[in-house]
Amino acid sequence: MRKEEKAINNNNNELFINEQIRDREVRVVGEDGEQLGVMPIEEALRRAEDAGLDLVKIAPTAKPPVCKIVDYGKYKYDQLRKAKEAKKKQKIVDIKEIRMSPNIDTNDLNTKINAARKFLTKGNRVKFTIRFRGREMAHMGASVHILTDIAEELKDVAVVEKEPRTEGRFMNMIMAEKR
Repeated sequence: MRKEEKAINNNNNELFINEQIRDREVRVVGEDGEQLGVMPIEEALRRAEDAGLDLVKIAPTAKPPVCKIVDYGKYKYDQLRKAKEAKKKQKIVDIKEIRMSPNIDTNDLNTKINAARKFLTKGNRVKFTIRFRGREMAHMGASVHILTDIAEELKDVAVVEKEPRTEGRFMNMIMAEKR
């Protein structure tokens, strides 16, 4: 038995190899990809041993299960490399938050809008938050126009993903890049 076989903890994501395969019959795929057909497990193990390779169960839910004759170490390395490549190609979208108060001045608002425009063109989503303190809580409804003005200004590069909504002391709106 090889070192790789001993180190395996057959979790859901782990593969069964060689003597760990307990099925009576398996469909076997050769080392160069050709179908060898359905055969008893003993014959499949003998063929893998004759080739100096391992018998790896790659499709355990199939009827009968599919096993492949491969070098297990190389197969595992290729699987990890493919997973890393797939992870590299993922695009992670961040949510950038821009906070302001209800009595924000026009120039300050324009600065915040320009910052949001940069975030949106880079592909990020932007969450606009107005924080109310003290007496400002009594006039929350009058501040919705700030968020609607922002949406109007940015309508050429973004769409409103989540309409302005009040949650406790905060009023939020989320915008995402136009596609």
